[in-house]
Amino acid sequence: MVMGEFTQETELLVVGGGPGGYAAAFRAADLGLEVTLVEQDPKPGGVCLHRGCIPSKSLLHLSEIMDDAGHAASMGVTFSRPSIDLERIREWKNSVNDRLADGLLDLCEKRGVQYLQGRAVFESPDHCRLSESQISHIKFKHAILCTGSRPSSLPHLEFGKEGRVMDSTLALDLRDIPESLLVVGAGYVALEMGSVYAALGSKVTLIVHRERMVRAADPDLTAPLKRRLGEIFHSIHFNTKVTSVREEKDHVEVTMEGEIEPSKQRFERILVAVGRDPNSNDLGLENTQVRINKRGYVQVDEQQRTSDPRIFAVGDVVGGYMLAHKAMHEGKVAAEVIAGRPSAFDARAIPAIVYTNPQIAWCGLTEEQARAEGRPIKVTRFPWKFSGRALSMDAPLGLTKMIFDPDTQRILGVGAVGRQAEGLIAEAVLAVEMGALAEDVALSVHAHPTLSETEGEVADIFLGRATHVLPKKTQEMSSGD
Repeated sequence: MVMGEFTQETELLVVGGGPGGYAAAFRAADLGLEVTLVEQDPKPGGVCLHRGCIPSKSLLHLSEIMDDAGHAASMGVTFSRPSIDLERIREWKNSVNDRLADGLLDLCEKRGVQYLQGRAVFESPDHCRLSESQISHIKFKHAILCTGSRPSSLPHLEFGKEGRVMDSTLALDLRDIPESLLVVGAGYVALEMGSVYAALGSKVTLIVHRERMVRAADPDLTAPLKRRLGEIFHSIHFNTKVTSVREEKDHVEVTMEGEIEPSKQRFERILVAVGRDPNSNDLGLENTQVRINKRGYVQVDEQQRTSDPRIFAVGDVVGGYMLAHKAMHEGKVAAEVIAGRPSAFDARAIPAIVYTNPQIAWCGLTEEQARAEGRPIKVTRFPWKFSGRALSMDAPLGLTKMIFDPDTQRILGVGAVGRQAEGLIAEAVLAVEMGALAEDVALSVHAHPTLSETEGEVADIFLGRATHVLPKKTQEMSSGD
């Protein structure tokens, strides 16, 4: 240690200020621990707030407004063609981020959480060195690692601020609206940002390495989205991959292999969204007992403990569902365990949402998972073409489905595709977590007309007493049918 460098001591050091990090810090502070939160950004929030979830949803909201304006003509209301002011869009997007980040910074102060901007590297199981910070060293009793993840790349592609190959962060900067955009990937980011650029006027080509998009969701949920993207994207190509890229001053020449012709095409920009990699490297973890698996994820137990008794880890860096709300839940668990509370991560249903138009949301067991496991299930569906609220919103292509245990009638999983699916999944998560039965949902009075009413309809269909569809005994059965 260099002479004169100041070492600070703290009960709990939280490394990373994203949703998992600030949730852990706030919960620990509420439980009476002395907490120091270290983050490289000037304000907390992490990738989710500054370069991910929040800015993308701001842009998706704008694209949804433009889409609604176009559809309103069929209802008798016609708007003029939207005028795009990129500077004002960026300012509005950034103002949302700043407002939320300032709120988190204020909560740090009011909770007594010390916020330090800087980068932490472990020197031992109880010491970290900070760079680019007012404090040089921190000694801690416990630490929670919440360093998140970064966009994955492809072997022959490199992201660059001055280049035409974008990751999600560069795409969210919204530097311009390219006339042509190649989107590589078929997950949340690829489909959401592809939708944004298509709404703003780009001719979007989507290539998917395998045979389907959003592979974690059941095919009947992704079908309406696939149909819609086929309308707003220039083209979609499955079983296709990029084999080479040559970047020029005003375009990118891309060679592809698979179900696409011609195989060599030019685009103004490329967005690569093929997943995320954990930020577990260059943290000095080799100076601790923390174990990392072959994919770079930190290994933890159900209490978020690593193999080092002083260090816990949460969020994207530990793998699993790489979602902000999962990270927040894990962060609270880690804080409670450190504070001596009986706590563990044992969620039955973690909601997943794709914020496209239409949205897709699901939780619990999926139909494909059940069949892969040979598990007996019964599946019932309520098409939104029978929903008064969906029709009044011009959203008849939606669908709500539930997966039941045929013997106990317990709800094992729920999925929805359509407008506001993000809100519908909340009742579903509660039902799965509480082990609710079809009868519990069916006997809960749902307001009419609402989209949430479709969840009650699905339960009624399972029980053979549907109102807005004819009762049937031929709903899809389990793995054996």
